[in-house]
Amino acid sequence: MPWKECKPMDERIRFIARLLDGENMSALCREFGISRPTGYKIFNRYKHLGLQGLENQSRRPYRHANKLPYQVERTLLHIKREHPSWGAPKIREKLIREFPMIKPPAKSTIHAVLDRHGLVKRRKHRRFRAQGTALNATNTPNGLWCADYKGEFLLGNHQYCYPLTITDYKSRYLLACEALHSTRSDFAFSVFERAFKDFGLPQAIRTDNGTPFASANAFFGLSRLSVWWLRLGIKLQRIQPGKPQQNGRHERMHLTLKHEATKPPSFNFLQQQDRFDRFIDIYNQQRPHQALNGLYPADLYTPSTHRYLPDTEPDYPFHDRTVRVTQCGRLCIGKRKINLSGVFAGQTVGIREVADNIWLVSFMQYDLGFFDADEGRVEPASNPFAPEL
Repeated sequence: MPWKECKPMDERIRFIARLLDGENMSALCREFGISRPTGYKIFNRYKHLGLQGLENQSRRPYRHANKLPYQVERTLLHIKREHPSWGAPKIREKLIREFPMIKPPAKSTIHAVLDRHGLVKRRKHRRFRAQGTALNATNTPNGLWCADYKGEFLLGNHQYCYPLTITDYKSRYLLACEALHSTRSDFAFSVFERAFKDFGLPQAIRTDNGTPFASANAFFGLSRLSVWWLRLGIKLQRIQPGKPQQNGRHERMHLTLKHEATKPPSFNFLQQQDRFDRFIDIYNQQRPHQALNGLYPADLYTPSTHRYLPDTEPDYPFHDRTVRVTQCGRLCIGKRKINLSGVFAGQTVGIREVADNIWLVSFMQYDLGFFDADEGRVEPASNPFAPEL
């Protein structure tokens, strides 16, 4: 048996018909499951509008509490068209002076009116999009290191493992393979610091644009990890997004690692790290490499002569002053707080006035951007790490 469809319009007509036949209002309201005020409301609408009054009515309010009167809005638009360069604050002051009897709307309300009529020029925010950097090969060990995370996999205890690997570009020597709980920068810091202590510092490091090597919301994609590398004098190389072949030597090592040390996975992190350590020894000391004419990576690799030492504070002799970035990523200059970026927290930067009330912010030899007397944040300069065309 099909369901009986019940429409509000039909129910209201039945309600009015029975009411006109002389039935009691209270009894009808109880039967139809409505209150007496609702019943009288339906009946009164029928008396004034007929059957049209029984249709669903619009719930749109008669007036908007925050809507400006038409005359005020027209006056605001007239002022804006007379002075196209004026913004909401100046238009509000002009309205107060010329029409003191009108209650002035808020600046945000005036701006919303201008925006609704297409009279606001929107600023184009410069958002960093990863494009990669110049990629330079090397013919000497430690001229370039390659780093990446092999894809995560599930251990026997149902925990995810994120192996961080580092190799030498020239010799293919596997410098590190650490089983980590996540891609957090704190874990990566410890792995790279141990590699720097054991093997010295490379001239450059090549990575992709993912976390923690890069950050999409910071200046030029820098991250806390890459800022630390710059402090140590290490150059940055980033492959273009979606082109892992630009780090092909490292990706080929990952394929060997996957077959020999992750399938099947171990039960926990300790057991998996033990397999990684054994793989490092075999890969470097016992496995002939076809691209090296059958030599072992250990036959070609030698530690770097550039030893890892605690980094010293950058010096800015050609800047007006040196400022330390706060933990929240700001420059505190007197009572002013200028937003820079959290990746520079704790670092010192140089500030130099390059024009009237316009200052340049630099980190080491890299110019980050500019701020002025009114702006509360640093606008990025040209990307110093972009590939040269």
